Amino acid sequence: MMLSDIAVRRPVFAAVAAIVLCVIGAAAFFFVPVRELPDVDPPIVSVTTSYTGASAEVIENRITEPVEQQIAGIQGVERITSSSRDGRSNVRIEFSLDTDLDVAANDVRDRVSRVTGQLPDQADPPRVSKSDADSQPIMIVFLRSSEMDRLELTDYAERSLTERFATLPGVAEVRIYGEQRYAMRVWLDADALAARGLTVSDVESALTSQNIELPAGTLESTDKDYTIRVARNYATASDFANLPILNGGSASGSGISGAVDGGYVTRLGDIARIEEAPEDDRRLFRGNGLDQIGLAITRQSQANDLAISEGVRAMIEQVSPTLPEGAELVVGSDNSVFTSHAIDEVWITVGIALVLVALVNFVFLGTLRAALIPSIIAPICLLCIFIVLAAFGFSLNLLTLLAMVLAIGLVVDDAIVVTENIQRRLDHGEPPLVAAERGTRQVFFAVVATTIVLLSVFAPLLFLPGYVGRLFVELAAAIAGAVAFSAFLALTLSPMLASKLLRPASGSGFVARKVDAGMDRLKTSYQHSLNAMLGVRKALIATIAVVVFVALGAVGMFMTLPSELVPPEDRGSIFIRVQGPEGAGYDYTRDIMMGIEPILASYAQTGEVESYFISAPGWGGGNNGGNASLSLTDWGDRERSADEIAQDLNRQLRSQPGAQVNAFARSGLSRGGGGNSVEMVMTGPEYESMFQWVQPIMAAALANPNLSRPRLDYEPNSPRLLVNVDPEQAANLGVSSQEIGRTLQTMFGSRRATTYIKGGQEYDVILQTDRADRAAVGDLETLYVGTRSGGVVPLSSVVETQTSGDTPDRRRLDRQRAISLSVDLNPGYTVGDAIAFFDEEVAKQPPGVATIQWGGAARDQQESGGAVIAAFGLALLLVFLVLAAQFESWITPAVIMLTVPLAAAGGLFGLVMIGSSLNIYSQIGLIILIGVAAKNGILIVEFANQLRDQGRSVREAIIEASTLRLRPIIMTSIATAFGALPLMLWQGAGAGSRQTIGVVIFAGAMFATLLTLFVVPVIYGVLARFTRSPEYTARKIEEWEAQEVAANDAMPKAAE
Repeated sequence: MMLSDIAVRRPVFAAVAAIVLCVIGAAAFFFVPVRELPDVDPPIVSVTTSYTGASAEVIENRITEPVEQQIAGIQGVERITSSSRDGRSNVRIEFSLDTDLDVAANDVRDRVSRVTGQLPDQADPPRVSKSDADSQPIMIVFLRSSEMDRLELTDYAERSLTERFATLPGVAEVRIYGEQRYAMRVWLDADALAARGLTVSDVESALTSQNIELPAGTLESTDKDYTIRVARNYATASDFANLPILNGGSASGSGISGAVDGGYVTRLGDIARIEEAPEDDRRLFRGNGLDQIGLAITRQSQANDLAISEGVRAMIEQVSPTLPEGAELVVGSDNSVFTSHAIDEVWITVGIALVLVALVNFVFLGTLRAALIPSIIAPICLLCIFIVLAAFGFSLNLLTLLAMVLAIGLVVDDAIVVTENIQRRLDHGEPPLVAAERGTRQVFFAVVATTIVLLSVFAPLLFLPGYVGRLFVELAAAIAGAVAFSAFLALTLSPMLASKLLRPASGSGFVARKVDAGMDRLKTSYQHSLNAMLGVRKALIATIAVVVFVALGAVGMFMTLPSELVPPEDRGSIFIRVQGPEGAGYDYTRDIMMGIEPILASYAQTGEVESYFISAPGWGGGNNGGNASLSLTDWGDRERSADEIAQDLNRQLRSQPGAQVNAFARSGLSRGGGGNSVEMVMTGPEYESMFQWVQPIMAAALANPNLSRPRLDYEPNSPRLLVNVDPEQAANLGVSSQEIGRTLQTMFGSRRATTYIKGGQEYDVILQTDRADRAAVGDLETLYVGTRSGGVVPLSSVVETQTSGDTPDRRRLDRQRAISLSVDLNPGYTVGDAIAFFDEEVAKQPPGVATIQWGGAARDQQESGGAVIAAFGLALLLVFLVLAAQFESWITPAVIMLTVPLAAAGGLFGLVMIGSSLNIYSQIGLIILIGVAAKNGILIVEFANQLRDQGRSVREAIIEASTLRLRPIIMTSIATAFGALPLMLWQGAGAGSRQTIGVVIFAGAMFATLLTLFVVPVIYGVLARFTRSPEYTARKIEEWEAQEVAANDAMPKAAE
């Protein structure tokens, strides 16, 4: 007894099975997390170390290399990239996808702790964070006030806000843009120091020896114990101005500690200007034209953007009532807005697809009763997808929602085939129960066959390697689950409902009569066409010619279509990078940023931009860089896309002299940061040789009109001042190199000497000379350094200076020195084109100087392209083998597989027509088409085999099977195509990726159906005589067994 027989004979059992699936699916829906994409982010851990005043070369040798050396042996490390900038080292460790982020971070912390002792004294301790330290924040919250300045705002944020936001799940850290931390700035006067015979070291010693707080034990009396504390006396600028300085740094026992000259004590105020001021006032952050600070929320590398956004917004609601008077917290930019909008849009397309498919059912099945059956099954199958997602720990994201829309067209197919066959038998006079049981049994094998074929199409996607594999395993599992459940429901719920609901269609309404009349005419015409074509040599040659021509066309389109990772996507935000000349100072960059602000404000006035901000220095950059960001208004409220606005913005920004300014709309699936940039990374032993080697490639990139802003991250033209110590002279005068370095670092680089308490919080006391006294090379000559004998000598007597150029940023990849050449792509030029261009240029250069690797979108594309093509080939092979096993023949599946190039050609033609590209989405669409196309062929061939088993000739069987299956084939194809139609036509957030996959499925399904109806019968008509029914061998055995039984019965029984 078949599954369908049980369902018809036990209708309550079939109903209960469906209801249980609904209940479990609805429960699972509430447990599935919502995010933008599957969890494809590689675990990234960053180690950041600051060493104020140190040059990039010192940072590389003293900090970056020791840290890299320790980290290299950790298990699961895929890539180590590092950058050594002036004053800052950043090492970024990328782990393999299956590495646990917390375990990776603990391993890194353990290794870094071993190296801390080897780092320079004045370097800050290394900070380990579970994110990319140079990554862009996913949210920026503006904190502004009409009453407080940025110093007070920063202080309030650090005391009351940053920790609260940082403890939210998924948040890696909260940085403050435009921050100005309190510090006691001691601006030393070199001339005043020299006049009193004091050195920088004397000032440091006085501060560290006198501004201290020490535990001094306890007083233990009979009644009470007192804890003794030596209090600090220095908390304000005037306190520090009165701090006595002693030449040589030691305190006198009975008198005051100070340099006593005629009874006068030299105090800190005599040799320095002291004020409470920002630690670094060279910070700019303005949002919507107002001076303020920004709380930048950076996510952990595998965190969920939507959950963080919800958490941050809830925290703002909670914190807002407690803010000081006049202060407000406002969301300035939020990357997750795109995700939530895109998910809403996909839910709308799910609803539209369900309605369209129900309409197709009604029109073709003719009655509301018949149309109701597939229309009930579709939503149940969608609920079943949540069971699959919850069971495997997957999330509800844009790809699994895309799977739901695609599944709608596929899941109704089985129910349509079953319902249509039952309706046909009812119309021929069978009672409903008998028609339901026999009609389902007749198509049982076809439904199982098409389901197994569709499942075998998605099987290779489940095993794709790496990044792309993680991306599409959820989509494949969701569709495969829906298809499997749809087959189960089509064979249980459909016949049960049909036995209860369906009636003969003879007395049907107007629509049914019209559709039946139309289908009858189409069937008759189709039958005549097949009669004319089957067995005719010319028709066979013409059919083969069409298949070959279409297949060649498909190959041609596949080769010529542009290739990229993902289609351009309007994510509702635009980023602007500003890069000034190497060595440019903060004031230079600030003027450029302030010049850009009015241009951004003009877009806010036109209503296209909701909010904007400018920031300098830029993310992870030096003083010569800046950033700006625009959050666009809702997709429905503006006419232009983000790309169009970015291009228009670039035209206006090019008028900004003195800096490279580039606006771009961020793409989606890119690990290499935002934008449509391609990064070619050269690694080798020497920067200089690689820099010379890449120059011809750089020139070719500049000459290529399809590339914009070619740039190298190694520019050896940042001004450097080299101080050479004369060892002979220094030895004669008793001056050590350490004393010279320390004096220079303090006066020109700043030095944290000690701390002071303000409002219960510790802040730094920073020594440095005034900016006016460190503006020119001549200012070095005014410095004095201490000698061993206690005197002072001019610095110029022991050193010589020379100016040179060097890079302020030394990058490394996998512990080798690296130079990156980055380019932005102009519209119409894809990542694949750019990779091909660079490969061609690299081939022209002498070998052995540098090794080429790729970064950003180019790296993802290289990983993904081969993997998806391999999956396509594997899917073809699996489908062929599955069909061969089902039909017990090698010829039958070959006939069915002829439909695949037809479907692929249709899908590719759709891409050509809308001007799209070969990307991950369109390639997945092509893989799905294998199953969609093969399904129609299965319906014809399987029914023809049944008729051959009943004794029909090959020709009769093919013509009857094709004409009887015409209606379900047309219905299932239109249902699949209409399921994809909303994806193709619906606009809004995330439309780029939806349209690509929608066009492929729609065009492929329609084109394949049109040609399949003729190609399969004609080719099968020729090859069928070489095939036998799948049951042929079984029937031979049964015949032999029957003969054996008959022979045994004829023999006389033996006497007992």
